[in-house]
Amino acid sequence: MPLTDVPEAVEVDADLIGLLANARDALGGRLAIVSGRSVATLRDLFGLGDFLLSGTHGLEFAEPGKAPRGPQRLKAVDEAEAIFTNFIADKPGLLVERKTLSVGLHFRRAPEWTDACRVLAEEVALSTGLIIQPGKMLYELRPGGADKGTAVAELMKTAPMAGGMPIFVGDDLTDEEGMMAAQALGGCGILVGPARVTSAQWHLEQVGAVRHYLSGVP
Repeated sequence: MPLTDVPEAVEVDADLIGLLANARDALGGRLAIVSGRSVATLRDLFGLGDFLLSGTHGLEFAEPGKAPRGPQRLKAVDEAEAIFTNFIADKPGLLVERKTLSVGLHFRRAPEWTDACRVLAEEVALSTGLIIQPGKMLYELRPGGADKGTAVAELMKTAPMAGGMPIFVGDDLTDEEGMMAAQALGGCGILVGPARVTSAQWHLEQVGAVRHYLSGVP
């Protein structure tokens, strides 16, 4: 999905959902969506409820038609959200994104605040015991103990994923752990977007190339 200035502006159109569903069915159900977004967002905002999901960087898991599995939201996340919200009050362009188990501080529309956001995120992480998850023009604070790599490892333990060769497709820095986990399990990673230092073995230059790749699934 292409990047947008605000998280809620991301759209998953019917054609993409159709491509994903076709790939899932062709692979005998062996397709999962691993995201930094919460399971609730993946389902309610993006319409991905018919897919196997891992949300909030491996902290949540959900099968179609079943309730998400994951920890309870920590009080520390609420504390971090309050600090972030107070920080952006007089800084147009900054945005706080509330997630089920984490909170993000976005500065895509106000890059002049990049350093200040980093310093604040580091301070709040230290005071709350949360970890910093850097992303594209944001800092997210969340509980530790999971990432997209652990999500891949967990998904590959049980049906329908078990026994398959994982291929992890992603464009964000947070996807690197997923790519490395896929490689460790005999699969590979595919980087989408501008070239950069990555653990991925393969590279697609733009999101549209991913659609083209999916359209080739029988």
